[in-house]
Amino acid sequence: MNAGSTKGQPMIETRPQAKLLALLRDEGPLSRVELGERLELPRTRVAAEVTRLGELGLVEAAGPSASRGGRRSTMVRLGGDLRILGVDVGATSVSVAVTDASCEVLAYTVEDCDVRLGPHVVLGRVAALAEKVREQAPGRLLAAGIGLPGPVSFAEGMAVAPPIMPGWDRFSVRDHLGALLHCPVSVDNDVNAMALGERHAGVARSLDDLVFVKVGTGIGCGIVIEGKVYRGAAGTAGDIGHIRLDDTGPACACGEVGCLEAYFGGAALARDAMALARGGRSPFLGEALAHKEKVTAVDVGRAAEAGDVGAVNLIREGGKRLGQVVASLVSFINPGMVVIGGGVAQQLGHRLLAEVRSVVYRRSLPLATGNLPIVLSELGETAGVIGSAWSGTDRAFSLST
Repeated sequence: MNAGSTKGQPMIETRPQAKLLALLRDEGPLSRVELGERLELPRTRVAAEVTRLGELGLVEAAGPSASRGGRRSTMVRLGGDLRILGVDVGATSVSVAVTDASCEVLAYTVEDCDVRLGPHVVLGRVAALAEKVREQAPGRLLAAGIGLPGPVSFAEGMAVAPPIMPGWDRFSVRDHLGALLHCPVSVDNDVNAMALGERHAGVARSLDDLVFVKVGTGIGCGIVIEGKVYRGAAGTAGDIGHIRLDDTGPACACGEVGCLEAYFGGAALARDAMALARGGRSPFLGEALAHKEKVTAVDVGRAAEAGDVGAVNLIREGGKRLGQVVASLVSFINPGMVVIGGGVAQQLGHRLLAEVRSVVYRRSLPLATGNLPIVLSELGETAGVIGSAWSGTDRAFSLST
């Protein structure tokens, strides 16, 4: 089955229907009077569109509205049985959630999975996990969204030359996953999905201009401008992990040297932590290494909490480098908020945040930073699946589905 097919899926027939569904998703139940006011449509047209969407099973009555004088209008909400799948593929794990049509998570699961196993294996696991979460929250599946840890052609629904994803280059994720799930699929970069998740359900809720920085196995950035993800001409906007900081720095997975990611991504942090442990320069990490094969960002975070000087210095140096790049973003984009997230950022927490804040506030113009919050992600590991689900609803609630 072609993933772009809508066999078994309700078709959006008019632009007002698409706008009405998005409005109910964004704001919750509204009266017909309120819908008419927001959409600037006459009452008879709203009634006709609501009736048709009801016939398609996309909306339902939600009781009478509060009285505004005269006859009370009927409240309208999205169908309670509608379901969206949100998928977040990381370098070493896969997360899948099923949400309602407003992108509230109903069931969620995550498991270890190496993206280097290739698209057939990884997307097969996605389909299996999707079946698992759907059993916990049954309903009518409208669409799915998936975030991938590499450059993505949003229009084509595929990864393009991703550095850490062998076998994925120009593989049609949208078509393949759509065939497995039997629904339309939206494909985006994982950091863009996280930015959408934070913008619609997290700490940056309703902010129109924000920057989301992910520090995980790799480093990336999602940019939201005027409420929409900015992807750039080829879809690579926000690829800050491969900004070169030093022409003689460490080798990066992209094939270059001295990239930010090569200094402070999860793999780089683990590399430097191993060097400290083996060199006897970190008692805590040395003790951790004595009980397992390798140390990770989790161990670095724990060591820093315990006051281990070596681990604290790793975070400090990495935070300074990250802060330099974020300061440039702040000066260039002037966002309303900077959100720091991703697996490594969650492990290093406020120590990392403090270093980034210190550099940004010192290096960027006071006008840009005077009212600029720089905060940790509120959604944590669910930011990606929520944002992917949101992207899925955009696909479901459009004329071009």
